[in-house]
Amino acid sequence: MGGDLHLVKEASGHVCVPVATPAMNYRPSINKVFTRKYQFALQPDAVSLLEEILAEHDIDPDQVQNALEAIAKECQKQEGELRHVSAREGPLILWFSDCSTIVTRAILQRVYDFMREAGEDGTTTLNPLEADSLDPDHHLFIFDAFDMPNWQYSPERKTFERYLKHFDMESLSNETIRPPNKPTIAGSATSRATLLRNRHNVIKQLVLRNEHFSPPISGRDRANYLKITSSKDLLGRSGERFLLFGMLSHMSDGKLCIEDVDGKVPLDISETAPSEGFFTEGCFVLVEGDFTDDNILSVLALGHPPCERRAVARSIYGHIDMLGRGATTILEDVCNLPPTVVVPFHATHPQEKYHERLQEFPTLSILVLSDLWLDHPQTFKGLRQVLDGCVENNFIPFVFIFCGNFSQRGMGLTDAGIAKYQDNFDTLADLLQSYPALCRNSHFVFVPGPLDPWGSPALPRPPLPRAFTSRLRAKVPKSHFASNPCRIKFFGQEIVIYRQDLMARMLRNLIGVKPDLNSADLKRYLVQTIVDQGHLSPLPFSVQPILWEFDHTMRLYPMPTTIILADSYDRYELTYEGCHVFNPGNFVGNDFGFSTYFPMSGRSEASSIAGETSP
Repeated sequence: MGGDLHLVKEASGHVCVPVATPAMNYRPSINKVFTRKYQFALQPDAVSLLEEILAEHDIDPDQVQNALEAIAKECQKQEGELRHVSAREGPLILWFSDCSTIVTRAILQRVYDFMREAGEDGTTTLNPLEADSLDPDHHLFIFDAFDMPNWQYSPERKTFERYLKHFDMESLSNETIRPPNKPTIAGSATSRATLLRNRHNVIKQLVLRNEHFSPPISGRDRANYLKITSSKDLLGRSGERFLLFGMLSHMSDGKLCIEDVDGKVPLDISETAPSEGFFTEGCFVLVEGDFTDDNILSVLALGHPPCERRAVARSIYGHIDMLGRGATTILEDVCNLPPTVVVPFHATHPQEKYHERLQEFPTLSILVLSDLWLDHPQTFKGLRQVLDGCVENNFIPFVFIFCGNFSQRGMGLTDAGIAKYQDNFDTLADLLQSYPALCRNSHFVFVPGPLDPWGSPALPRPPLPRAFTSRLRAKVPKSHFASNPCRIKFFGQEIVIYRQDLMARMLRNLIGVKPDLNSADLKRYLVQTIVDQGHLSPLPFSVQPILWEFDHTMRLYPMPTTIILADSYDRYELTYEGCHVFNPGNFVGNDFGFSTYFPMSGRSEASSIAGETSP
């Protein structure tokens, strides 16, 4: 990278950027970073300013994208502040119909001035890799489910599109700048059909991209080609064998059927052998069978759709900001993958340099506790032992994740129950405050459980009410109260946290033959099912209600790096298709058991502190 340009302020205090004809064409890189990745809409004069900045800094061609990344991320950080610019300065930033943000030259100059003032001795550093130190706090982001953007797959355009409700462009003016309508908890009449169609489209597009389902180029490959047939193409073709893809459901007369976007086909699974994974109503499956004269498909084989590894999905949709904080590049993903994961492309010098910086945190860890019953007499004793062990061994976790339920049997609606629930959180605040080293250096994430207030059984669940956590927020400055589920983005890794007794619900609602399996197989089948389904809750709405307009927050596509399935079932750690999944188990019921996740290796370890628990 060329030397940084030392800029001289004019008497007016503004930065003078000399106009120069760029020595190379920066526009493809600008379009890739600002438009495709960060969804910014640059005005022509803003593009010219970017070209001038890059040319004056003499950025090497292989470092141009890193420099643009630094500027785009700073634009995103200041996005909220820029929305409130007074009307007399003009509409500097605006919500557009496709939910992209228009950036003018004035905005870009403002951001560039801010970056210059933040630099040392007036020097602007455009390459984030040039920083002398790498602070992990700057790369930790916690995403609430209710703030995630809704991206839906379009089969016509073969890509994800931002889903917007009705948006009135006439409501925008120079005086009032308002964002598009956000999803609502109640939903609309079409929301349920939309979410089911979107689930279908997301899974089907990756199935059709699989090598076994892709149309063959030559005739000799047709023997291995698996063709999916639509339900509408079965009429009048009895006696033939077909492969169908759709959702398992029940017809009005109670018969099992498979449903796709074109119709329903009754299924006969009396002769179907048990398959790997769990099959419940609401799962999307591949079904092979013979179509009979009674218009029933006699199923021979039933299976889950193939999943797609994170590296493959990110190589296709890496420019899409699924979380709402700026999409990570393939560069960032590769730099932060565990060393055991093989990526399908070669690492270049910038990746190697970034990876070297991450080696500074080989022992950085995330400690996860589930079912932290604050009303249990042994919980605070066990938690104090855990915290004492961390401090005495100089092992300071980067993040503590406390998952509910935070009471054994729920809070109840009596005055005494509400007061007791709040007192328990106040006691927890006092306990955490007594460990200043942890409060100063660790983040504390609280995820509500099924019995915690005030949410309904529907998912996602909102964070714990502020009325119960005010003292905890005041005494623990790095406390975060997230929804259930929620997500953590740390460098290029995406960690999904989900608290639900999923194993019991899946076993109670199995379709067909229920095989006699041991505990290890049950755990593997559960992990396989949710990863292959690309969804945290592949269950019917009657069993697990979902807020229709927030179903995208339950989606597991692209595949995350890690999934924390906090369940009251036994603890386990499994890795399936490159995705590490673990359950920390019940804290009190497992001798004060918890799990520790190490982002550097992408693996977790189960731990426990032996102690007496009350019956």
